[in-house]
Amino acid sequence: MDQTEQHAILAISLMAAFADGGKDEREREQIKRIAEGLSPEAEADLAKLYQDVLLKRRTLEASARSLSSPETRQLAYEMAVGVCDADGRRDAAEADFLERLRNALGLDAQPAQDFAESADDLADAPLTATPAVGPDAAALDASVLNYAILNGALELLPQSMASMAILPLQMKMVYAIGKAHGYELDRGHITDFAATLGIGMTGQYLEQMGRKLLGGLLGKAGGGLLGGLGSAATGVAFSFATTYALGKVAQHYYGNGRRIDTGELKQTFARLFAQGKELQGRYAGEIAHKARTLDVPQVLDMVKRR
Repeated sequence: MDQTEQHAILAISLMAAFADGGKDEREREQIKRIAEGLSPEAEADLAKLYQDVLLKRRTLEASARSLSSPETRQLAYEMAVGVCDADGRRDAAEADFLERLRNALGLDAQPAQDFAESADDLADAPLTATPAVGPDAAALDASVLNYAILNGALELLPQSMASMAILPLQMKMVYAIGKAHGYELDRGHITDFAATLGIGMTGQYLEQMGRKLLGGLLGKAGGGLLGGLGSAATGVAFSFATTYALGKVAQHYYGNGRRIDTGELKQTFARLFAQGKELQGRYAGEIAHKARTLDVPQVLDMVKRR
């Protein structure tokens, strides 16, 4: 996959992020930061790409024409579906965008629909987690660590669907922590809580997949890893640390009766995210072992029932 194709796929993903027309300025700024930070050596190119998409100087059809192989066209569609579903089941505007994209890419309707329905299953997965975790701090610590290891392992799988599972698993984790402290949370509350910490769901998925794309980890859709475990280290550390910090801050917040202000929450998240990145190295072996035992159908079932 050359740079032109990489940029075309990223452009399509950015278009998907803005397809609903509902992104506020905070979300736009986060997506801009992520787009520019995905590849430090090509920061100027990606900054221009973001502006071209936002100002509609780059069209969906032109980006689709830049993708010459069936694999890259399929990957572009899968990433766009993931972006649209990252903050919940897609709305009518996003569904229209994806149909327009499918036509521009020349993809068969039924396989595309099947993939989108699998993504819907993840977006609509129940928040309830079993077994339930009690308010005991040690049990909650262990649960957060298990989620962090699992989400780190999902970064090592090449399939787009594996990356899509990370966000609903994070939501289940926060739901279980809130439940343990007597709070019945819904998706809207959890999304707002994460956004307060600076974790936009759309932006997080875009960053996960963008790192894989630019890092050479995504080959044929559904195929094997091209870069090996070493080149996936950044993505693993990111997902492990994000999950770890989100869970630990949730413990702190709900354990203290939700009486912590936004500034303190952000500072605590930043500190725990840095701690999580360091901690990830200690669990690298467990993460790699977990990845070797997972497949996509198993992951989908895990999200639905966990």
